Amino acid sequence: MRFDAMPMHPDVLDALDAMGFELATPIQEQAIPSVLKGNDFLGIAQTGTGKTAAFLLPVIDRILDTEDNGKTKALIVVPTRELAMQIDQAVEGFGYYAKVTSLAIYGGGNAAEFTREKKALTDGADIIVATPGRFLSHLTLGYVDLSELQCLILDEADRMLDMGFLGDIMRIAEKCRTDRQTLLFSATMPDRIETLAQELQRNPQVVKLALSKPAEKIKQGAYILFDHQKDAVLIELLKDRNVSSGIVFTSRKRTVSQITRVLKKAGIRCERISSDADQSEREEVMLGFRQRKFPILVATDVVSRGIDIDNIELVVNYDVPPNEEDYVHRIGRTARADKDGEGVTLVNPDDQQRFGRIEQLIEKSVVKLEIPKHLGSGPEYNPKAGRSGRGGRPGGGGRSGGGHSGGGRSQSGRHGKPNRSGGGGGQSKGKKPFKGGQSR
Repeated sequence: MRFDAMPMHPDVLDALDAMGFELATPIQEQAIPSVLKGNDFLGIAQTGTGKTAAFLLPVIDRILDTEDNGKTKALIVVPTRELAMQIDQAVEGFGYYAKVTSLAIYGGGNAAEFTREKKALTDGADIIVATPGRFLSHLTLGYVDLSELQCLILDEADRMLDMGFLGDIMRIAEKCRTDRQTLLFSATMPDRIETLAQELQRNPQVVKLALSKPAEKIKQGAYILFDHQKDAVLIELLKDRNVSSGIVFTSRKRTVSQITRVLKKAGIRCERISSDADQSEREEVMLGFRQRKFPILVATDVVSRGIDIDNIELVVNYDVPPNEEDYVHRIGRTARADKDGEGVTLVNPDDQQRFGRIEQLIEKSVVKLEIPKHLGSGPEYNPKAGRSGRGGRPGGGGRSGGGHSGGGRSQSGRHGKPNRSGGGGGQSKGKKPFKGGQSR
């Protein structure tokens, strides 16, 4: 379905046109009309299918039909600051001509940052995008006004439950109006998501797309090796591919620094990001990666979901992800927006059973790549045996800016409203809409 065939406000369609978005993805095609009608919606779809636009576009459209009084109309709760910033940026693009305001609220900052967030929340914004713990901290202090909240959106709900945010989510929901619209999006559908939907939603439309599997365009491969071979294989892999934009994932924070040191010593430009980095450092690194100031990002799973950067050529799993779904989310960072990409995993003997379960989930045997001969032979791949070859010894092989009327929204009094957390001002004159959001 084409976006211009959907009953959305001309200002929303103008922004989509400016960003070059013409055709809706399957989740967008099913979610947008339902949300526009005011229905609760439960969408199960893997990363990279356009979920962000699926809820933002109809939410922005509905906001345009409300009084422009500076009060919050939509609250989007997300698991990580990276995803909060990404969605906030997408609002800036999709709401460019409509002049919808948004705030990103997330943890990790100092007292001064908390104070700036408090002021921004007090001033008000149409859409708040927040991580659960940080928003609840503000909410319990009594100055957050949700009296006119129309819509509560939980994005990456399964991830939030995995991270232990269920209690925070329920406390936030209790503070919202009972007659609100509730949208819930998740990559997976465990029993806990069904229970959450039953508690928070009223007769939602449920849309389940195909099981989480890597996009067909992702070329998958795996090196079956010993731990002592990992660094050398990784270096040769990155140099051989001459990667201009790639991510190396590891499950352990301490390994991030180790990998970064090894790559820099080998002359490969890279930077690192993990959950123990402070907020300003993480934002600076992500900005540099987006701007191609360095080709390789070394990261923990803090960015395996929620990062929305096109043209990532390669994702390397330095170790096998802790569960099968994380594998899909990690390599799903590449081959986005109909581009080609490659996902490579380094599998040591201890990780073979786990990688075997991943192959069962994706219903595909991942191609086993040949270790360069000068690095020695690797162990035999036998996922059913598990820890074969253990020990590291080689074995075997209304705010219309475009003249539209309607919605009853006033055009005045918006210039002092923040578009970003702690920021001020509105959209810059002559600035083009943000070209992002379609791939999620």
